[in-house]
Amino acid sequence: MTSDASAPETSPETSPESAPVFGPQFRAQLEQLLAWRRDVRRFRRDPLPAGLLEHLLGLAELAPSVGLSQPWRFLRVVSPEARARVRANFTAANAEALGDYSGDRAALYTRLKLAGLEEAPEQLAVFAEIDPPQGQGLGRRTMPETLQYSTVCAVHTLWLAARAAGIGLGWVSILDPRQAARDLAVPESWRLVAYLCLGYPEEAHDDPELARRGWEQRRAGATLLTR
Repeated sequence: MTSDASAPETSPETSPESAPVFGPQFRAQLEQLLAWRRDVRRFRRDPLPAGLLEHLLGLAELAPSVGLSQPWRFLRVVSPEARARVRANFTAANAEALGDYSGDRAALYTRLKLAGLEEAPEQLAVFAEIDPPQGQGLGRRTMPETLQYSTVCAVHTLWLAARAAGIGLGWVSILDPRQAARDLAVPESWRLVAYLCLGYPEEAHDDPELARRGWEQRRAGATLLTR
């Protein structure tokens, strides 16, 4: 009998009993991690230890993705010129956003710190490839937006891994995504999903900064509907 050379290799079957067991202590720590994950805007300028960013990105690669497409593309923004273009993009977009508010709400908006672009030692632009060859199109024919959703999963995985390592992460969404793509000279098939600032936080809190500043309060309980 000849073997089929085109057949992919498969891992040996394992029983459920051989999978790791996550006990009460781990589950309690996981709940703490979820509670203490914060959108950080206030960073120390200390660089991250060598190799830590690469390790965290390796953990982000474990995120689920539609059709195993892994559509996320991480771009490390290092040069002063590229960072200056991102800051200019943010400044323009932030000024436009301010126009959506008036009175006390506008005054409060101007007092919010909404990005750590000046201080964060590491900055990542995260894109989704809108037509990746990997995955062979599985699962995204009727919902192509799942490529962006998959990229968000990778961002969230990175967020938790960073927090577990004592690293803060801030998601900057006040940007013109098309301008950012042009400024960073990425392929036309890439769509900006997130711009991330990473570094050691100046302070630690278990409540959102927007709640502390009086912008909005977290809704209690899960929103669960039935049909």
